[in-house]
Amino acid sequence: MNIAEKIKKKIKGMPEGTTFKYQQLDLSVTEYSGAAKAIERLIKEGVIKRINRGVFYKPKQSVFGELRPTETEIIKPYLYEQGKRIAYVTGTALYNNMGVTTQVPKTVKIASRSKRIFIDSGSIKAKPVKSYIDVTEGNYSLLEILDVLKDFTKIPDMDQKSGIRFLVDKLKDLSEKETNMLVKYALKYPPRVRAFLGALLNVITGQENSNLKQSLNPLTTYRFNLNEDILKTAPNWNIK
Repeated sequence: MNIAEKIKKKIKGMPEGTTFKYQQLDLSVTEYSGAAKAIERLIKEGVIKRINRGVFYKPKQSVFGELRPTETEIIKPYLYEQGKRIAYVTGTALYNNMGVTTQVPKTVKIASRSKRIFIDSGSIKAKPVKSYIDVTEGNYSLLEILDVLKDFTKIPDMDQKSGIRFLVDKLKDLSEKETNMLVKYALKYPPRVRAFLGALLNVITGQENSNLKQSLNPLTTYRFNLNEDILKTAPNWNIK
């Protein structure tokens, strides 16, 4: 099977609307130059379309004609490198997806520790932010939770009681191993994040997490505009 046939077979097996980069085509290093020519032919034939340099998609047809991939699908290839996750969507786009805000940002934020990721593709625009932890498939959902804690006072249109309830439910769903990982990652985040996480875990377990508590300056106050009616353990962690 030559390179063109190999690529065509791979693309045929993809669902319509799927986005991909060269890395998703299972090519060897020596096949890349030939792959570029094969990709160009497939674009001319209308089998695939180009979103951006090195990013393509398999068109999806509907009764209304061809549909562009969803925003999530367009962004997806940028979150991986060599088949491994290196980034995740954060900021208002993440909080909208979680359901804690109705706001939709004009520019999406993409967090990565190893790479600065920009996207400018039609209506999809994204800019990079630095993640506190190396991103993997196994930890990005925990980093998303920590980002909600970090940005809690800045999330637009969010009701604080609903936000606390959302976070408590999220934390309750974690396994003991995941909770321990979350605490470990939180130690790399700003002190206010550690205090907030400590207060939330305090509500759930009835105990103070010693690792979080010992990492904080007992004389520092963290301002979230929260009172005991919203978060009863707030005073234990110098949260106002």
